[in-house]
Amino acid sequence: MNVLLINGSPRANGNTALALREMEQIFAAQGIETETVQVGHLPIRGCIGCGQCAQRGKCVFDDIVNEIAPKFAACDGLVVGSPVYYASANATLVALLTRLFYSAPINKTMKVGASVVVARRGGLSATFDELNKFFTISGMPVASSQYWNSVHGQKPGEAAQDAEGMQTIRTLANNMAFLMKSIALGKEAFGLPETEPKQRTNFIR
Repeated sequence: MNVLLINGSPRANGNTALALREMEQIFAAQGIETETVQVGHLPIRGCIGCGQCAQRGKCVFDDIVNEIAPKFAACDGLVVGSPVYYASANATLVALLTRLFYSAPINKTMKVGASVVVARRGGLSATFDELNKFFTISGMPVASSQYWNSVHGQKPGEAAQDAEGMQTIRTLANNMAFLMKSIALGKEAFGLPETEPKQRTNFIR
């Protein structure tokens, strides 16, 4: 089993990275492979709604989004970490996730998702909700912890002082590992849930 972790911080060794490394240690102890990709420092543009991905099978902008897509397709779980800017996720990360989830022809059903958010003080729950919406629109179960997946810290390394936050992250990783393993057993025994043809209703007639 493997987990893809996406670090939406522009700082390779900041508090978001510290929180994600805490999860990596738990996953390793559970026998789960991990790969972390840092994207917060990259010039990633947002989706322009051109619809070309439907014909191409990938985003028209050939950048890190298309590089991550096969990793996303192959993983059993996805962790998205972000610092909090103005009570929301890093805009670079949101641009990547919007294009990745929309353009990549990946069956995301029953891939486990989890978000981790880091802030000096406020805006954590709003950012947490923002990131979880990418999972819940895609048939991805969302791993939970003992509290919302948030850690406090401003200067590099300060997150380590948030004992409750770091424990929440460790609990999240253990719960996510259990959920992925349980889903794998369920797939073997029962397969994936049946899906109906999509119904799309527009509200302007």
